[in-house]
Amino acid sequence: MDFGRVDILDLDRIDFSLPEDRPGTINLLKENRKKDTQIFIGCAKWGRKDWVGKIYPLGTKDSDFLEHYAQHFNSIELNATFYKMPDEITVKRWKSKVPNGFKFCPKFTDVITHIKRLKDATELTNQFLRGVSFFEENLGPAFLQLPPNFGPKHQDLLLGYLKALPNDFKVFVELRHPDWFKEQHFDPVFDALHALGRGSVITDAAGRRDCVHGRLTTPGAFVRFVGNSLHATDYTRIDEWIQKLGTWVNHGLDDLYFFMHQHDELYSPELILYQIQKMNQELHLNIPLPKYSFLPKQTDML
Repeated sequence: MDFGRVDILDLDRIDFSLPEDRPGTINLLKENRKKDTQIFIGCAKWGRKDWVGKIYPLGTKDSDFLEHYAQHFNSIELNATFYKMPDEITVKRWKSKVPNGFKFCPKFTDVITHIKRLKDATELTNQFLRGVSFFEENLGPAFLQLPPNFGPKHQDLLLGYLKALPNDFKVFVELRHPDWFKEQHFDPVFDALHALGRGSVITDAAGRRDCVHGRLTTPGAFVRFVGNSLHATDYTRIDEWIQKLGTWVNHGLDDLYFFMHQHDELYSPELILYQIQKMNQELHLNIPLPKYSFLPKQTDML
């Protein structure tokens, strides 16, 4: 993932502090008062040949990657559906590879978001909705990523598109154009997402600190964390996120989807293991640990 990438020599000069939560976030969570937060942590893809011998057994076939992935993680930020429209046969095959409770979070297909740019996309959207419906109970929230040049002047188009989606179809929206995060545009769009019951994606990347905006618009959170190949700042950033997540959980967070990215995805499993260990320790949770055999013992990483 190249979004927000900076030169490694610049990482120590970046202020990675997480912003204070916007007033609407804590008020929303307090109103929700959910006692037990459902936590889903995973990667963006399972088709990594360089994970063979790392988290997949030696000799694992490509067709078996997902089955082994699901033994370690309980969710996937499904970028595969961005590049190809999901269909019944493919989705049912993926679903057959995972256990009950595993969640697929499909990304809206690029022809809808980046080619059509949400215009005249009703037929394509219906095709997407039908395709992902075959995940059934394994379907998590969908992820709608807007193009970098899709700015506030298109807000009415965005809101009209979101309003036309089924009310029971859970969607999180990632805004990328920098102008969305300017004060004159921030509250109007995030308040509108809240009014529609649509979630807001928080993306934490080194070169785009504006996308770590601190505003939840539903009682659920969808966080995309972009690390830098296990640079020291990856760990300190995760530590701060754990404190933030603890606050949200204590205030009534309904569910959390936290997806790990690296500019070199080879290293995502290490950082996820670190994150889960620290969350269990710091927040007194009991999230199942991935079943890696290649990594240091837990006590060596804390």
